Amino acid sequence: MRKLVTELAIVLLVGAAGLSAAKKPNDTGEFKTLIQHYWEAWSTLNPDNAASMYAKETDAVFFDLAPLKYNGWEEYKAGVKQTFASASSASIVPNDDLKVTRRGNIAWTSNTFHGTLHQKDGKNTEITGRHTAVWEKRGGHWIIVHEHVSAPLPG
Repeated sequence: MRKLVTELAIVLLVGAAGLSAAKKPNDTGEFKTLIQHYWEAWSTLNPDNAASMYAKETDAVFFDLAPLKYNGWEEYKAGVKQTFASASSASIVPNDDLKVTRRGNIAWTSNTFHGTLHQKDGKNTEITGRHTAVWEKRGGHWIIVHEHVSAPLPG
């Protein structure tokens, strides 16, 4: 009887450890690198540099600072090009507050960031914002299938 209870306890512990590993709620290592690459790509002001990180379905929805909503990557790419047309360079850096929740091949991340957009007229625009992304692992790579970028209202 004691052996049976011990074996049952081991099975339960191993099962619980397996469930815990599958969820990986704080698995930030891989995503910290992805988020760093994400902001470096967008800091170039060229959406082509971020394109490989996004789903290409036309019904994918991406929310950004302006305009409010993009339907699909092609619309997002075109809109961002217009938004960045008056800028000469940018520096966008993630803060050290990344949170990752993962369930199998789906994960969602949230973090805040600070950016400086250098305008062609010499002015700078500073922004502190937040970024939430839903990622799906496809073909061994994580891609963004939904995104929300926002900033608090001024003042």
